Amino acid sequence: MAQSIPPGDIITQPNAKVVFNAPYDDKHTYHIKVINAGGRRIGWAFKTTNMKRLGVDPPCGVLDPKEDVLVAVSCDAFAFGQEETNNDRITIEWTNTPDGAAKQFRREWFQGDGIVRRKNLPIEYNP
Repeated sequence: MAQSIPPGDIITQPNAKVVFNAPYDDKHTYHIKVINAGGRRIGWAFKTTNMKRLGVDPPCGVLDPKEDVLVAVSCDAFAFGQEETNNDRITIEWTNTPDGAAKQFRREWFQGDGIVRRKNLPIEYNP
């Protein structure tokens, strides 16, 4: 059963953080490549600590082994220096898809007993 086997590794490019540069009076978009480095199909989903400012498109999906996807992380305009940004980050969660499941993302994969892995990518704002 795929749910009892820990999901393999993913690779994100960039690996450690997402950086946005001023000015912040317009929307910025940064692209992240997500690569399924493991040997099983995975379902993946992004979360963010600041839904108002940060968006991810597509927010979720399915990747076969060695497959990759380009994801757009967007930062809406905001008053830099006047809003709290220290805790801003996006988190990718991923889990093995059930054996025989269609290549169609399903939220319930993350709600059962299967093992879900997470990777945090802090957001850095340069003045």
